[in-house]
Amino acid sequence: MTPRRTDSSLQLLARAAGSPAALAGKIARFGRMLAAYGNGRELDARLARLLRAGILDAAPTRIQLVVGSIDMLRFWISPASTEYYQTIGIDYTFHQILRFLEEPASLADPVGFFSTRDNVIGHLMQVVHANPRYDLELLTMWDDGLAELERQVESMIAGTHPRGEAIAAIVEEPEYHARLLAYVRVFRKDPAAPPPLRANVEGSAHWEDLERTFGSLRTSMRYFCRLPTDPMSAARHLLTVKEFPRHLGEPNPSKDEGGTLSCPS
Repeated sequence: MTPRRTDSSLQLLARAAGSPAALAGKIARFGRMLAAYGNGRELDARLARLLRAGILDAAPTRIQLVVGSIDMLRFWISPASTEYYQTIGIDYTFHQILRFLEEPASLADPVGFFSTRDNVIGHLMQVVHANPRYDLELLTMWDDGLAELERQVESMIAGTHPRGEAIAAIVEEPEYHARLLAYVRVFRKDPAAPPPLRANVEGSAHWEDLERTFGSLRTSMRYFCRLPTDPMSAARHLLTVKEFPRHLGEPNPSKDEGGTLSCPS
């Protein structure tokens, strides 16, 4: 069992918040996170890097990024996480409070394009991911992203990570970091290697289509690229589309739905 499952609420809040000395760093990182939203050049540079690396087939527009982020949150991240926490008996709202206290910047960027390398790594170590492939692909934006992730997960397992106590107040499964480390090492050799899926997602017919679409950065951005590009159509989509539009998601090869949908050029 992890401290997240055994400690009292007050103990968890204290663990997640950390020392007063850590507060200034958290505020500074959160401020840089918010400022990054206005840095269009940096966003374009990161997208260009992912395109050159072959991680992305095409880059979504700004409007597609906004609409896609909302869709990913409302159709995939939030409902799948809510189900997971109900299954293991953890209050979802309180869990988000702990995550915010431990690292406010970890909740401010659902797509990760505006985050720092260490914010992506910290977010990946904070919670059991439905599919960690998205974040590992995201870390290729930095030359040392994957190597640093491996180093920090090793440090977390060894008990020497500087944020170890705070992260331990949040992470839900004691074996998660060992699984993550094994996947990082395999992914660095073979990015096509199958990822470890969270228990409520693995083998689930309910989440199958969503995981296939949003489980990786590549397929997520394919979905984003199929969304409206003008403000009126984007607003109409958000107001009228109430369920995951499967015709915009990744086809299911096992059902002979044809080849992978491409992004419009």
